[in-house]
Amino acid sequence: MIFFISVARRTAKLILSTALFVVFSVCAFAQATTPTTPQPPEKFTNAEFSKMQREMSEGGGYFMSDNFTSNETSYLHIVPKLQQLTATGGAYLGVGPEQNFTYIAKLRPRIAFLVDIRRQAVLQHLMYKALFQLSPTRTEFLAHLLSKPIPVETKTETKTESKTAESKDAAKPAPPKLVTPKPDAPIHEIIRFFDQLKVSEAAYAANLAEIKKFIETELQLPLSKEDQTSLDYVYKSFRVDGLDIAFRLDSGWSTYFPTLRELLVQTDLKGQLGNFLAVKDDYDFLRELHRKNLIIPLTGDFGGKKALTAVGDVLRKYGLTVSAFYLSNVEQYLFDGTSFEGFAGNIRKLPLTEKSHFIRAVFNMRYSHPSALPGHLSTTLLQPMQGFLKDYDAGVYRGYYDVIMSRYIAPDKP
Repeated sequence: MIFFISVARRTAKLILSTALFVVFSVCAFAQATTPTTPQPPEKFTNAEFSKMQREMSEGGGYFMSDNFTSNETSYLHIVPKLQQLTATGGAYLGVGPEQNFTYIAKLRPRIAFLVDIRRQAVLQHLMYKALFQLSPTRTEFLAHLLSKPIPVETKTETKTESKTAESKDAAKPAPPKLVTPKPDAPIHEIIRFFDQLKVSEAAYAANLAEIKKFIETELQLPLSKEDQTSLDYVYKSFRVDGLDIAFRLDSGWSTYFPTLRELLVQTDLKGQLGNFLAVKDDYDFLRELHRKNLIIPLTGDFGGKKALTAVGDVLRKYGLTVSAFYLSNVEQYLFDGTSFEGFAGNIRKLPLTEKSHFIRAVFNMRYSHPSALPGHLSTTLLQPMQGFLKDYDAGVYRGYYDVIMSRYIAPDKP
């Protein structure tokens, strides 16, 4: 009897072991054969960044302006609605200068592509990338951008030097001590600080050399002679104009455009500051995204055959969808030419969801929009990207005015 029980127990153990082996084998096989879900990149190496920048870009073109800064005073008006309707954590696409940084900071995407037909705009973004790298704080960023170095503390005076200085300056009122703003200082305080500083030619030369070294050595992106001239022109313009630098038209058109100083202190319609340099956390997020090489500037035509198609391929590779695409008023020029059909085709190639939105600027000089506000040259609107494609397929867009009037979402008025 004992013999039969032992055999039965051994048989049961053998059956159990065999069953467990089969279960684990099936699980392992399923795990090996089931395709893994694409994961967003945590970062790109400098070599990967440079490869994408080169291989995804296409031939540049001419545009009749120097977009040193945004020319849209209404750019913050749409931010609350944008955050309400648009998913965070996806991909951001944009065009133009620093305005993109504010939208990126508010949406917190996993990756961003800035696509501009002007090579100079791409060089300016590479300049910004270098400045973010060099600048742990907002104050240091502006110091590098404006070629206004932050003064270092003077050496401690000896007693003899102190007495001599006191006797000479006894009748003079002591000048206010210049105090470097703290990392979380309000933007108005930072602006006042730079208004008291002078431009340094030595700092300008040293900073420009560091910028070029970063681009060519760290990023391994060669700068042609024309690139160097263009980069010199952009950086020198910030040195010369400082916080009063603004968008410029080649035609010398006299319409007023906002200065960098004004853009930094613009508010949304509830009076809240929102520029990326107005909020420490926003700047820190952008700097980290830059240091991870996840903000990638490309030379590209919205109606072209390469750049936006390549962006769509990268997003699908990493399982990402478009959260927002800032267009400014580029479509106006696509309609003036013959590229709008190509643009719509490129949008169709992007991975979209019902939460993917265009951010569109309408300039009230040529087109009057019902949502325009007094005192603002521009009106900023949203439009669902999937809705745009439905309207395009339905033949709704006979001209640019149809684009800005169809399915538009305006800011909530206070």
